[in-house]
Formats: sequence, C-alpha cells, structure tokens
Amino acid sequence: MTADESEAVDAFERLGLTSYEAKVFIALHRLGSGTARDVASVTDVPRSQVYSVAESLEDRGLLEIQQSNPIRYRPVSIEEAQTTLEERFERERERAFEYVDAVKQESATEETQEDIWTVRSRDRVDDRVVDLLSQAEETIVFGTRLPSLVTDSIERTLEEQAAAGVSVLVLSRTDTVQERLGALEGVETAIPPTHRDDDQRSGRIVIVDNKSLLLSVVDGDLSETAIWSADSLFASVLIQLIEASDEVQPDAD
Repeated sequence: MTADESEAVDAFERLGLTSYEAKVFIALHRLGSGTARDVASVTDVPRSQVYSVAESLEDRGLLEIQQSNPIRYRPVSIEEAQTTLEERFERERERAFEYVDAVKQESATEETQEDIWTVRSRDRVDDRVVDLLSQAEETIVFGTRLPSLVTDSIERTLEEQAAAGVSVLVLSRTDTVQERLGALEGVETAIPPTHRDDDQRSGRIVIVDNKSLLLSVVDGDLSETAIWSADSLFASVLIQLIEASDEVQPDAD
C-alpha cells in the first residue's frame, strides 16, 4: 500500500469507517466492480473478511451487492459516497452535541462549587486584605474593632486608593481606629450597627467593588482566620445580606 493510499485509509477511519472498510471501498473504486476474490487480490483484506466488510459497507450506503454467483460488489459514485458520509457525520455531530447540551443543562440545576477560600494566620490575612484593597476600582469598605488589625500596609493602601479616586469607608466603634484612618485624606468613617456591640470574635471585614469579600474571626489567643471570595455568587449574596442588615450610622465628626 502506497503512502497516499495509507493516508486515504486513515482519513476514512477518521470519518468512521474501519480500516478494512476503507481498503475494500478504495479497492472497488480501483476495480470498478468485482468479487471477493478480486478485492482480496488488490488489497490486504483476507477474502474471508471481504464478505462481512462488504455487507457493512452496503449498510452504510457505500456499495451495492449483485446477487450473482459469485457475488459481485460495486461501489456507489464518489459524489454519492461523499454525500452519504457528510450526512452521517452531521447526524453524529448533532447527536453528540445534543447529549453534551443536555448534560450541561442538568448540571446547571445542581449545586456548583464556588471559589470560597480560607486563610489562616495573621500575616496571611494581612496580605490578602492588602491584595483585595489594591484591586479596588470604585469602592472599599474596611472594618475592624481591633487597632492591631490595622497594619501600616493596610493604612498605606487605603490612603493610596482614596487618592486614586476610590470611595473608601472605614467602619469601627474603636476611637483609635477611627482617628487613625479618619485622618487619611479622602477616607470616611462610620459607626457599625449597635447589634454588633457584643461581638467579641469579629476580626476584619473587607468589601471591594461590591463583588469581593473578606470576613475574619479572632480567637482567644488572637490568632486570625478569614474566608474570602471574589467575583462569585457567594460573595455577591453575602454582600447583599450584609448591606441589608447593616445600616451604618455616620460618625459624629
């Protein structure tokens, strides 16, 4: 078998034919028509296999069988074969993608995994807070009751973002936090709702552009753990819930 014929066989296989089917189809076009013996003489398909392969090609609409003795086979025209394979390919394509679309629609109704991340240790939470604040384009809400959770890098980032035109709001009932961050140009301060007065585990809250969120808690040993999410349904819904329940009170100043 020549290299060109081998490539043609490979191409027919990619169209769904078996190697033997491709070889018999090509052989019959070379012969015009012929018996199983004729086909076996010009290809490496065993004569005993030609009969079943020819029946398969007939089922595919690629050849005709003459009920004579011996049985003779004649391929359909190249144009007809091309149309038949194209139609078959189109049917299989539609069947395959219809199934994929059905599976996709089914999965859309199931619970999906959101990008919700957990960060442990004070230093790592510090880094994540700064990273989220640095990504702000329109609004920042930063809140904490603990002065120790306002690092120099957080203060510097809030100041830089306010200078860049980002709306920055700081929430805290702690005078030290309000005085330190309220002194920054362009930064507004406000008092969180009174129902949070007895919250002794809250750490920090960061809301950026109403699409990114970080919440942290502080344990008795002052270790900090935070969850954060960005551009997710979880973040969007939780931000809406926080905004609905927390109508902040403007700072008296």
